[in-house]
Amino acid sequence: MLQNMLTVGEQVLILFILIAMGYTCGKTKLINSTVSSGLTNIVMYFVMPCVIINAYQRSYDPTMLKGLLLAFLAAFLCHFVSILLSRLLLHDPDKRRESVYRFAIVFSNAGFMALPLQQAVLGDVGVFYGATYITVYNLLALSYGIYTMSRDRKVLSFRGLMLNPAILSVIVGLIFFFTSFKLPHVIAAPIQYVAALNTPLPMMLIGFYLSNAKLGKVLRDKKSYWTMLLRLVISPLISLGLIMLLGIRGDVMVASLISASAPAAAFTSMFAEKYNCDIDLSVGLVSFTTLLSIITMPVIIGFVQTLG
Repeated sequence: MLQNMLTVGEQVLILFILIAMGYTCGKTKLINSTVSSGLTNIVMYFVMPCVIINAYQRSYDPTMLKGLLLAFLAAFLCHFVSILLSRLLLHDPDKRRESVYRFAIVFSNAGFMALPLQQAVLGDVGVFYGATYITVYNLLALSYGIYTMSRDRKVLSFRGLMLNPAILSVIVGLIFFFTSFKLPHVIAAPIQYVAALNTPLPMMLIGFYLSNAKLGKVLRDKKSYWTMLLRLVISPLISLGLIMLLGIRGDVMVASLISASAPAAAFTSMFAEKYNCDIDLSVGLVSFTTLLSIITMPVIIGFVQTLG
């Protein structure tokens, strides 16, 4: 287990060096809010779809199909556990704060933080299963997540959900997978080059967010500590127990727990701003869970690898 922890810890440390670069860029004004907004859009609309499509560029394999279905099941299970915990254990008279707490517990940084780590720990197969987790994440974030933040069913849009770039790229990728269709090199090569940006750009963006975070509000708030514990430790471990009860093992289990144990999603802050929730609290939770994950993720993932 110690060797597994050290291996994962090394990969997490590499990611945090990239985060430190982004932090430096934020403090020195090399990146400002306008630049970060543009880079975020590039990651969401180009980089992540390319990562997902590239992950599905493989010949159809019944074994991989079984793993894909199990990955979908594990992803839904992880989110269900987090939703249940957030509803049962986190309440606040200020609904603007309660929404942020609950969203941060349910939704992990499955794209920005987990995919690079899945690539490092498991290779392309990790990204293959990680893309599956992101599909479930997006389906729930753009439905249940929006409702949690807005507290208004009227803002939900089925059309907006289905036109999300991550969802569309998974649909395209699955068609390629089931038909064993390979893109010509002149198209596949640019997709691979853009997909390679998935590690440095998101990590530097997280560093930029950290450079502007007001962390004092989180440090003075007891419910923030409870939220972070649920997000980083309790929810992943309960999810692990249920996944094992279902007999899911190997790469699917490891990839799913990498996503489930990741820090609070960057969407926490984006949605808090859009739906008039507590923005400072959201940025603090995202920042602090990201910092703490350098300790929690290697321990949890190293433990999971010994079981798988």
